[in-house]
Amino acid sequence: SGGMKRRVLVAQALVHKPPVIVLDEPTAGVDVELRQTLWQFISQLNRRQGSTVLLTTHYLEEAEALCGRIAMLRLGQVVALEKTTDLLSRASSNVLRFKTDDSLPDELAAHARVTGRVVQLPAHNATEVEHWLARAREAGVRADDVEIRKADLEDVFIEVMERASGEAQGVSA
Repeated sequence: SGGMKRRVLVAQALVHKPPVIVLDEPTAGVDVELRQTLWQFISQLNRRQGSTVLLTTHYLEEAEALCGRIAMLRLGQVVALEKTTDLLSRASSNVLRFKTDDSLPDELAAHARVTGRVVQLPAHNATEVEHWLARAREAGVRADDVEIRKADLEDVFIEVMERASGEAQGVSA
């Protein structure tokens, strides 16, 4: 199975207790149980032996939870390299998140990140949350499952990539 192959590859990489361990997408295609077991093992290895783990992943929640430093790449170039906590502090705001089947008015659409039915808007404070919800209500947009959450690494990643894209095009962000 794919999970067994991953285990063998990780075991081969670790057999000589190297000071640096390179893991390229180690949890891609594995089940949840193996994924958790693998990360517990790698975290323990890092703590007990002091091994540095160089990880490539598309799972940003994993990187946020497990990594002390994160590099973000765009078109093969490093566009951010910082401690995870420092990257997270870059987030411009909290996030107002809700689900809707309705079309957003232009004012909301201009600031929103929409994925399927899920709408996310930057929310620096309670006044801004109230503003967005009032605009939605005035436009007849039904907002279900409303929540406010702290920005996470995915939010930071999107901001960093948008800024890098603007800089590459000669536009200051």
